[in-house]
Amino acid sequence: MLGRLALLFALTLTPAAAATTLATAQVFDYLRHDPEKLRAFLAAMPKGADLHNHLDGAIPAEDYLAHAIAAGLCIDPHSHAILARPCTRQHAPAGEALARDPGLRDAMIDALSMRHFVAVPGGESGHDHFFATFAKFHAASADDPGALLAEEATQAAAEHIAYLEIMWTPDRQAAIAIAPSAAWHGDDFAADLAPIAPGLPGLVAKAREATDRAEAREKDLLGCGTPRAQPGCAVVIRYQTYSLRTLPPAAVFAQMAFDFALAAADPRFVGVNIVAPEDDPVALRDYTLHMRALRFFHLAHPGIKLSLHAGELAPGLVPPAALRFHIREAVEIAGASRIGHGTDVMGEADAQALLAELARRHVAVEINLTSNAQILGVRGASHPFERYRKAGVMVVLCTDDEGVERTDLTQEYVRAAQTWHLSYQELKALSVASLRASFLPAAEKARLEGELDRAFVQFEQSASLER
Repeated sequence: MLGRLALLFALTLTPAAAATTLATAQVFDYLRHDPEKLRAFLAAMPKGADLHNHLDGAIPAEDYLAHAIAAGLCIDPHSHAILARPCTRQHAPAGEALARDPGLRDAMIDALSMRHFVAVPGGESGHDHFFATFAKFHAASADDPGALLAEEATQAAAEHIAYLEIMWTPDRQAAIAIAPSAAWHGDDFAADLAPIAPGLPGLVAKAREATDRAEAREKDLLGCGTPRAQPGCAVVIRYQTYSLRTLPPAAVFAQMAFDFALAAADPRFVGVNIVAPEDDPVALRDYTLHMRALRFFHLAHPGIKLSLHAGELAPGLVPPAALRFHIREAVEIAGASRIGHGTDVMGEADAQALLAELARRHVAVEINLTSNAQILGVRGASHPFERYRKAGVMVVLCTDDEGVERTDLTQEYVRAAQTWHLSYQELKALSVASLRASFLPAAEKARLEGELDRAFVQFEQSASLER
């Protein structure tokens, strides 16, 4: 797919533009073996979109600690978690606790992120350390989503990213709370939906109000619409709402009902997802049930796109049988337009036929290289990135949880370039593909693609002068 995109660029470029692109490629080839210059080049290169991006996981631990101090949140010095008020003698205010113990700050940063993490035999795995961070900073991440959006937009602008598709669901707990009052009828989804449907409009209205407040806060922090407007104001942001897959079936179903109702009512929510560890015992047990439930809602709302975490697994993490069907069911049963991670694709039954089907259906795969290395130990030749490309499947580079992982989208491009010796034209094709795979409405997508083309012209004119 990327090869065809690169060829398409070459065929449509004017002779002058083709010469400038070639000159830029030569600059890239010259500096690609210098890590610092390679990163600087790719940081400046326009990058269309980050399509797999969790809002709470995108913020660095240092910023969560700063917010904890400013908001008077508390710290547990033993678990290294940020806690909600009121504080106690054991769980002191963050500012007081950090001032009292000079080593606590570093310990907190390591606990809230993958910084300095090294797996040792018999110790905590990268998988477990990663997923444990979210509960440790939840009190800070839930406190001010508008500030998180402002920080994400600022970072995206600094990296020349035009569009963010962020996984965020306001008032998630309210959706979960309506589940226990409803009887669970298993696969009779219409019966499962009937008792909770009347409560959905009220939940959706509150979620839309929460989104309005968060976006107003973001725009205020960035000075959007004023003379002090910061570059982040130009970054387009939309959301995917999502369900937590590790809860009992009725609670997952209630979340899905809310997700689709919200996406149907508010165009800012352009897709629906399902998240949390795919190897969790409940997630494994109910995987096919979840795909069937998603299909039920998707048939009722065919215009709502699905991007599903599927195949975020590796041999040894789960029994081999669990590797054989997750991606296929996400596409064939639920109807996913994009797959998040997809690292275990070669463990699927008839993997080559599945790859051909993904290419035929134009299903894009969101590749999260740093995340896959840290959580699953899948890296280099063991990663299916090249298998997807050779099969003609569209792939896009994403960050997943850049704050927790201590990465950014630029670093994901660096990692891909170094691992598979990608050319400049192939990296450019990845950037363009990320916008093409987005869930934006056609007119807005076309507008951003035009802006990306113009940004590449400016970038290449500047870069080619460095020969």
